[in-house]
Amino acid sequence: MACFLVPTAEAIVTTVAAKETKAKEEKHTEQKEVSTIPFSRKLSWLRNMLWGGAALLAFEHLWHGEIVPFFPFLTAAVNPADRAEMFHEMATVGVTMAVLVTAVWLCMLAVCAVLEKRAAAEEEQA
Repeated sequence: MACFLVPTAEAIVTTVAAKETKAKEEKHTEQKEVSTIPFSRKLSWLRNMLWGGAALLAFEHLWHGEIVPFFPFLTAAVNPADRAEMFHEMATVGVTMAVLVTAVWLCMLAVCAVLEKRAAAEEEQA
């Protein structure tokens, strides 16, 4: 019904955070060559995964007629009984999806950290 709104909200927050982080990184960047991936780029990975997942979920809900082009845009928001079910779905399914995407991103960061340490060790040996 509206589970895609939770990852969308996280994607909005992540988009703002990525832009602010990138601006701070550009302000404090020195002229030295850095062999690590900037955090703003890593944050953009999460942003892209969240926006992509939210878009696919929104399309699925549109396909099933749960999103309409007129106010209140969600068919479940019209009836109070359906509204309660919609909020329950957002609290369970939507939050679970957002947490799962974030967990996958954290695993990506862990792998990236290992690869960056390995690359730094190889540079020191050379």
